[in-house]
Amino acid sequence: MRPTRRTSVVAGALAVAATLALAGCTGSSGSSSSSSASGSAGLTPVKLQLQWVTQAQFAGYYAALQEGYYKDEGLDVQIVEGGVDIVPQTQLADGAVDYAIAWVPKALASREQGAGITDVAQVFARSGTLQVAFKDKNITKAADLAGKKVGNWGYGNEFELFAGMTKAGLDPATDVTLVQQQFDMNALLSGDIDAAQAMTYNEYAQVLEATNPATGKLYTAADFTTINWNDEGTAMLQDAIWANTSKLKDAAYQDQTVKFIKASLKGWIYARDNPEKARDIVVAAGSKLGNSHQLWQTNEINKLIWPSTDGIGKIDAKAWDQTVTVALTAKNDQGATVITKKPDADAYTNDYVTKALDELTSEGVDVTGSSYKPIDVTLQPGGN
Repeated sequence: MRPTRRTSVVAGALAVAATLALAGCTGSSGSSSSSSASGSAGLTPVKLQLQWVTQAQFAGYYAALQEGYYKDEGLDVQIVEGGVDIVPQTQLADGAVDYAIAWVPKALASREQGAGITDVAQVFARSGTLQVAFKDKNITKAADLAGKKVGNWGYGNEFELFAGMTKAGLDPATDVTLVQQQFDMNALLSGDIDAAQAMTYNEYAQVLEATNPATGKLYTAADFTTINWNDEGTAMLQDAIWANTSKLKDAAYQDQTVKFIKASLKGWIYARDNPEKARDIVVAAGSKLGNSHQLWQTNEINKLIWPSTDGIGKIDAKAWDQTVTVALTAKNDQGATVITKKPDADAYTNDYVTKALDELTSEGVDVTGSSYKPIDVTLQPGGN
């Protein structure tokens, strides 16, 4: 969704054209925010491609821009919004931008098709994907989906779900009724499907912003159950910072990458410590989502990052290997996998994020968030 997850990729023979739209959110594809110091002498121009439009999923980058962290590193950063017709990893591979935000499995699919991109900082340590159901459906784990109408977005976003069902002994092609879900929660709320795909930071909030017709009040978490793929063991890594593989051979780009990662991580640390201010920065940057929805999103994104035992952005080999395994083995209802062979050694590196973390640590910045605690967010009708 986040996209973002809001991208398009090709997985082997399967055209995985992910066009994950955000319900109620509009934005012009490929539009750009103002840079922190546009045209400033002595600063290196840098373009960052997002995987969707302005929202708190990208709060750390907007905070780094607003607070001058990029400028402090000598960078004049321009944030480029995504859209349904924008593929971040393709923009990066083609040289249109300098860095891109993309989900790991989708980026790996693009790499298999020839895109020269490398994961240089894994910002989200955990998956934010859920399967949501009304409580009376008694769906609390993947095995409970048997015989149910199961919604999913498809377009490459379904593999955690399919892997979870397969692990639970279900055949996705025969043991459930698959429903092509729109990028909202209307089908769940109307009863057309039993379990809907959602992101913790977006679609799940949408059901909690909706009015329960039986009470006239907003739904609460107690009205629903969720399946979390982190708990089921089939989670896949999502938002990461990707760099151009061939350009990483250049010493100047290597140095720039460390600086960009350092400033970006500092922005995420700001969002951790100042969630309300981070929300305000995103809203001011042009988000079309309401204030309470954006604060919810900031808070839920923070949960996907913090605490970060090894330091924010460090790529965990175990989580990476699990993502690759699911991408190689989980088949959708058409029998396609995300990738057909293991990615090569250039698929990711911790070299640059480690240098960035070392610099931040030497400056006294808390890069692990070991004492992090989420805030309480009260959603308003429609997320306003």
